[in-house]
Amino acid sequence: MSTSRSIFREYFEALLIAVIFATFARTYAVQAFKIPTGSMEQNLLIGDHILVNKFIFGPTESVLERWLLPTQAVRRGDVVVFRFPEDPSRDFIKRCIGLPGDTIEIVDKVIRVNGEVVEDGHYTYLADSRVYPHSVFLHESYRDRDNFGPFEVPGGHYFFMGDNRDNSNDSRFWGAVPADYIKGRAFLVYWSFASEEEPVDWPGYGGKLRQLSNVFSKFFTDTRWDRSFQIVR
Repeated sequence: MSTSRSIFREYFEALLIAVIFATFARTYAVQAFKIPTGSMEQNLLIGDHILVNKFIFGPTESVLERWLLPTQAVRRGDVVVFRFPEDPSRDFIKRCIGLPGDTIEIVDKVIRVNGEVVEDGHYTYLADSRVYPHSVFLHESYRDRDNFGPFEVPGGHYFFMGDNRDNSNDSRFWGAVPADYIKGRAFLVYWSFASEEEPVDWPGYGGKLRQLSNVFSKFFTDTRWDRSFQIVR
């Protein structure tokens, strides 16, 4: 009887440690994230499942911590997951274009940061050849799309844009993101499953079951194997 109890206790302790470790890792180190929309095409596609480094932007209070720990500040060009300022319960993923104090201006789709043209052709995707002026007579989804600013990024904030510049809901429309809303930097596509654009949340258990059933039935045919384990740049 004591042997059975001992084995049960060992399994229970191992399971408990695994749960604690997984919870710690998800909270402080790594988080999985699925790309739900086409705002980052062609760099990240709908259905890409990525890993996010949550540790890299962690606070460091001393010079020794900054020297020993693999942390850094957000840089221009980083692909970052953050809480959506207008609905913090939702996570967004975009590319950092502006740092605190930067002046952002877009003229006919060309981005300037502090007066310098941003060389972003290796990751920017322009799906629409039309150029819309900044005009109050245009719908708000077009008003600031191609001509924007100048806008100075407030202290403690960052300016983000999607790589799919003509189809991205980003800082051009709702402003800069507070530093404490930033969750981490995307670093790896670990699996990619071809799917149509989906709602951010599938409501209820029925929706989750429908999603799982769809994945299982098309796993081998719709997995984009060539995208697996690609580094996010």
